[in-house]
Amino acid sequence: MDSREICTDRRLADFLVAYLGAWPDGEGLTVVGSPERTRPGWDGTVRDVVGVATPRGGVLSVPPALADAVRAEVHGWDEVPAKLPNLLGRPGAPVFSGVFRWTMEPADLPDAGEWVPALDPRVPPWLHPFGGDVLIAFDEDGRYAAGVGIKRHNSAGLEISVGTEEAHRGKGLATALVAQAARWIVASGTVPIYLHDPANIASDRTARSAGFPDLGWRIIGVGTPR
Repeated sequence: MDSREICTDRRLADFLVAYLGAWPDGEGLTVVGSPERTRPGWDGTVRDVVGVATPRGGVLSVPPALADAVRAEVHGWDEVPAKLPNLLGRPGAPVFSGVFRWTMEPADLPDAGEWVPALDPRVPPWLHPFGGDVLIAFDEDGRYAAGVGIKRHNSAGLEISVGTEEAHRGKGLATALVAQAARWIVASGTVPIYLHDPANIASDRTARSAGFPDLGWRIIGVGTPR
């Protein structure tokens, strides 16, 4: 393993420890009670369950008060959908699994956008909650065509979210913007993260083309009962 790979592992581990409460170097599912599950996240929402599953194992992060009960009942990822909602007091709540991607080698594509304040009048409302600066591609008339917001989970890792106006889809804007944002994140010394629904083919294509491989990692969460 060269120094770059060691640095990559350290950065990713730093993000996961801050995000989940721990990141053991071992196999199997580890349940962690973390105060982060009781605090507002990047958008002010409290997410009381966050799991990151890998082909080797991973971490299921829950509020500290529930950790012992979850450890006693949930021994593998396949048991999460049937047991975890009841332990949370939300029987029937859906358990979702998304694709978790990260990279330290984003694609070297031409820049497609410029960083502007999230509340710039040219920026659409969906990007306002991200705060700070957002990465925007404008069309030839100076109107919004596509954009990236950054979910600032913690100082070690930043998650990329991208959207493209329908009239500008199919031009590679999303891919170029994601790669550009990821290069900026890497240059800042943090890890770029990209999450998406497994059924979202367009997001899968964008991620792969921007340099985010699918390594079999998944993000796990629990919603509210329908």
